[in-house]
Amino acid sequence: MTESDHRLQSMLRKLRDNNFKITPQRVEILKVLAASKGHPSAEQVHNRVKAVFPTTSLATVYRNILKLKELGEVIELAFPDGSNRYDGYKPYPHPHVVCLGCDKIIDPELTNFKDMTKKITSETGYEIVSHRIDFFGICPECQKKNLENSKLNTRSLKAHSDHCDRS
Repeated sequence: MTESDHRLQSMLRKLRDNNFKITPQRVEILKVLAASKGHPSAEQVHNRVKAVFPTTSLATVYRNILKLKELGEVIELAFPDGSNRYDGYKPYPHPHVVCLGCDKIIDPELTNFKDMTKKITSETGYEIVSHRIDFFGICPECQKKNLENSKLNTRSLKAHSDHCDRS
């Protein structure tokens, strides 16, 4: 059984334990969230679910995400621009790396992350109940595109300059 299968079963168990009806559309929403390592938006979840159940509304997706958040089976990553994303694959506090070019979000594997939380507790005396750490940058794919675009722009400028020189 894969990790996403385990997550799906955990979500289903939590819904059943809380007397929620298990509908085919709800299961499909859960499947998308449990398998998505890319932190989809509600709209992205909706688009994937609609491919299987075309009559599923965006409101249904939002209601289900809200229920899963309340049950601790999904975490919401809210950003200042209002582009909320959801993580049902790892529904516990962990760091994220966000690309400023394409909005891709990944989960870095940080082996000393728990040690950092303990250190902060030790240094401050706070009882840490939750945390959120996001790193923002440009992913390798966007870096490559930016490099290619800058080369194209340089070539275009040179061609334009050469053309003007001949005139």
